[in-house]
Amino acid sequence: MAKAKSRKPRKDSAAPRRGFGGFADGVRWGWRMLWRGLALVLLISVLWVLLYRFIAPPGGLYMLQEYRRLGEIQRQWVPMEQIAPVMARSVIAAEDANFCLHWGFDMTEIRRVIASGSTRGASTLSQQTAKNVFLWHGRNWGRKALESGFTLLIETLWPKHRILEIYLNIAEFDDGVFGVEAAAQRYFRTSAANLTALQAARLAAVLPAPKQRDAANPTQFIRNRTGAIMDGAATIARDGRAACIGG
Repeated sequence: MAKAKSRKPRKDSAAPRRGFGGFADGVRWGWRMLWRGLALVLLISVLWVLLYRFIAPPGGLYMLQEYRRLGEIQRQWVPMEQIAPVMARSVIAAEDANFCLHWGFDMTEIRRVIASGSTRGASTLSQQTAKNVFLWHGRNWGRKALESGFTLLIETLWPKHRILEIYLNIAEFDDGVFGVEAAAQRYFRTSAANLTALQAARLAAVLPAPKQRDAANPTQFIRNRTGAIMDGAATIARDGRAACIGG
């Protein structure tokens, strides 16, 4: 009777595949965790921005830094209804003439700056609000990328009226002086609601460099800039570029 041939044990060819498959599974798991993390960050950011549509922001990182440095700051929140309309128009004329027309980024102004080779910024009021409320001051690319993201969120979730209201209440007008109400009292011993066209333009004129400029004791440069802002504020009121704030 013939003996049955013994079969050699077959090598498990699936073993290498299982090893590679485990690595692939790990990569897929890592990607899933990454996307879930990004989705969570986006959700938190959306809820954070949406919250400030209805309540006043307590401040920002820069304001906190100044408080720690100085020991105190001056700030008093006031709603838009208690801010002179000419103040809103003056800030638009000084900082972002196309505020009511763009979606957060003034591409016309950005192209103009690039073409001129200027080193000055072209930040809109929306971008400045995003920076002052949610981020820190600085010029690194990481912060600029986050600023762009928050700018798109606030343009999507806040009306223009709300963006300007928050900006006027959180912008720095002097060393340790934040918001237009505190600035009006500091410089002119009046309220934001009672600012004249000249006073509003003076306050808007110091915004790019509040620590170096004084609205109460203006240099000739500030006087000239004040006149230009007053003209600009009157112009945007006539041509409708302040329509988004009811001005």
